[in-house]
Amino acid sequence: MASTRISHIRKLLNRPRIAIVLDFAIVFLAASALIAPLYRVKYLDQWPSIESTFIADGRFLAENWPAPRWQRLWYCGTRFAYVYPPALRYGTALLVKIYPGMTPVRAYHIYIAFFYALGIAGVYLLVRIGGRERWPAWLAAAATALLSPSFLILKEIRGDAWLLAPQRLGVLIRYGEGPHMTALAMIGFALAFSFRAIERYRPIAMAGAALSCALVLSNNFYGATALVILFPILCWSLWITHQENRMWLRAAAIVVSAWGLTAFWLSPSYLNLTLYNMQFVSQRGNRWSLWMAVALAVAYILVSDRRARAKPHLVYPVFVWGAFLFFTLNVVGNHFLNFRVIGEPQRLIPEFDLTAILLAVEGVRRLWTNGASWRALRFPFGKPWVPRTCAVLIVLASFGVSRQFVQRAWEIYIREPDYRERVEYRIQEWMARNYPDVRAMAAGSIRLWYNAWNDLPQVGGGSDQGQLNPVIMMMQSEVLAGENPKLGVDWLAAVGAGAIIVSDQTSQEIYHDYPNPKKFSGVLPVLHDDGRGNVIYRVPRRFPALARVVDRRRFDQLKPIRAGDDIENIGAYADAIEHGPDSPVSLKWDGTDAMDVQVTLGEAESLIVQQSFDSKWRAVEGGRNLDVRPDVVGFMRIDAPPGEHSIRLYFPIPLWTKFGWAVTLLTTAGLIALIVRRPGRHEARS
Repeated sequence: MASTRISHIRKLLNRPRIAIVLDFAIVFLAASALIAPLYRVKYLDQWPSIESTFIADGRFLAENWPAPRWQRLWYCGTRFAYVYPPALRYGTALLVKIYPGMTPVRAYHIYIAFFYALGIAGVYLLVRIGGRERWPAWLAAAATALLSPSFLILKEIRGDAWLLAPQRLGVLIRYGEGPHMTALAMIGFALAFSFRAIERYRPIAMAGAALSCALVLSNNFYGATALVILFPILCWSLWITHQENRMWLRAAAIVVSAWGLTAFWLSPSYLNLTLYNMQFVSQRGNRWSLWMAVALAVAYILVSDRRARAKPHLVYPVFVWGAFLFFTLNVVGNHFLNFRVIGEPQRLIPEFDLTAILLAVEGVRRLWTNGASWRALRFPFGKPWVPRTCAVLIVLASFGVSRQFVQRAWEIYIREPDYRERVEYRIQEWMARNYPDVRAMAAGSIRLWYNAWNDLPQVGGGSDQGQLNPVIMMMQSEVLAGENPKLGVDWLAAVGAGAIIVSDQTSQEIYHDYPNPKKFSGVLPVLHDDGRGNVIYRVPRRFPALARVVDRRRFDQLKPIRAGDDIENIGAYADAIEHGPDSPVSLKWDGTDAMDVQVTLGEAESLIVQQSFDSKWRAVEGGRNLDVRPDVVGFMRIDAPPGEHSIRLYFPIPLWTKFGWAVTLLTTAGLIALIVRRPGRHEARS
């Protein structure tokens, strides 16, 4: 009786679907054990990391739940939706809301740890479905968790790695690439489900592919870039080997469905702004790189057409070869030849590692089988033990370099003993106690962490993404690196900064962005000197509110700012702002998306609100709409008749957001209906 039950259990576990689920769970748990401290840690010692951006973003969202439309703390104001894709910020904030006492920093680390481990299991799923064998999937998952093939080629990357920990883990911990690595984690699922859904009509796989693709994009644009490269390669691999034209329709359905699931936040204006802001965070592409990419695509299509047309057993090799070639050109080509089409190719090193691992595992599999599934391309070995021995030696040599990492895997998570002793915390805490409403100019790691604990307005922001006002970048570059202190003070006054935080080379601050930290000494009064290399200077402003009454005729004569060192025009603007009519303004925020302004305007006077202009802002008074337009530095200008005014400024839900939500809800309903309804004969056969 007992033996019968054991036999039944064995048969059950050997069923393909159950075996996949069981393996998947084991891989996830093993990967979680490898990074276990990340689930528990709060503050790491990685203060240069941009994880501060996402921690601050999650905190702000949790405290202004569920959907703030305006981020008034960063870049002198911007749309909250423009700062970053929504998945990680909402995942972090949701954990904070659900679990009492959960801090944003702990929530962020739990989120990225979960998806990191899930991504290793996602690689298992991709290879299991694509390669259709069990042990290569295990091998690929293990290699992803322990190895980085890029270390063989990119010496600088290898030299920067802790214990030769895989690059995807290194950039996650050291540089704070949480959203990117979370997006990468979902790419395995997106490709695995897409493989199933495009190969044959499978409703559940179709929905899984759309959802996974949407999650990639909703976490990070670099991850989305990688998916944009990989998805067409997968589609071509399936079509050239199967020659079924309906595959293109199924692929298009995945793309449309994925867009529908992201439509509520992915507006055309967001895409335009992101592409525009890339000039601040990456170098321009070059034309020869584009032509080289086109040449590689043509060569890949021609060779795969000749070698793999109508050969379904070659679908997976065609895909892994294509993926490896394109990421090698992008990443390795950038490293040695400055190949660049768009963005920063070196950010895609973890994706290159993934494609190299997929190709290497496929090569090992073919060595083990002596090329059996290549048919006409068998290996020229007389005895089967020869290629199998080679395969074993390759695997042992490859994993041998990870021995040190495996033995000391938990040592890379170095906890900060007391974050309250860090300069990043101490400076913002002093500002929160003494000048919580003063917009400050912060720099370096202080800027990155400035909003991790409190709502403090600053000129810059977390990671220079989502900026509406390009003048802010001009201003920051000049104030940091310029040698003219008066020009720096004019810039600070122009953008409404009432304080500037300067750290010298003796400071605990990481980056030391000021080449001449004594530039403002004796020029601006000192608000606070901590005696540890950090000084907060007060910037004289006529009135405390971030709003001014200005002389309309004088303002109309101002010229646009041409560059950061445009002394004449910057000085003229600062003078017009700070030496205009003697009429203070009362400005009070109502939540995140509205403010009430009390002001008295004289003849030919206008109101300037020192928040970045956005065409969606509305100004009303007594049921009457007032015109809102940008001034020469990108702030909001309102021309109203003389007299006392009580103006309500509010940022409504943009029309695209309403449309996008409708599209997302309809797409979700359509995918649910696709899953629950039984397919007809024609659908099942297709």
